[in-house]
Amino acid sequence: MFLSMSMIFIFLFIATIMMLICSIISKKTFMDREKNSPFECGFDPMNSARIPFSMHFFLIAMIFLIFDVEITLIFPLILIFNLSIIKNWLIINLFFMFILLLGIYHEWNQGALNWTN
Repeated sequence: MFLSMSMIFIFLFIATIMMLICSIISKKTFMDREKNSPFECGFDPMNSARIPFSMHFFLIAMIFLIFDVEITLIFPLILIFNLSIIKNWLIINLFFMFILLLGIYHEWNQGALNWTN
């Protein structure tokens, strides 16, 4: 009992000493306000938060999220390739890809992928 308590005390002491040494050695400077402020995607944190939001940035982010989720739906199709009938698998896979290509064509046709007007 005494041995385990003394080992826990020694480990805590060593951890405390290491944290103190790391905080002393680290090169943290609190002088730079820009570096210490939080960074939000494309927004300057020093300006007003009431600036109009860029719809192009929002649309590109939404398109990325939609197609990122679609990739997670493609992975099970790859895994069931050996367990299914090839003809049915091919029809389902081609239909899924057709829907994705139709969606990206629609976004391209509507001008959502054009960054400038």
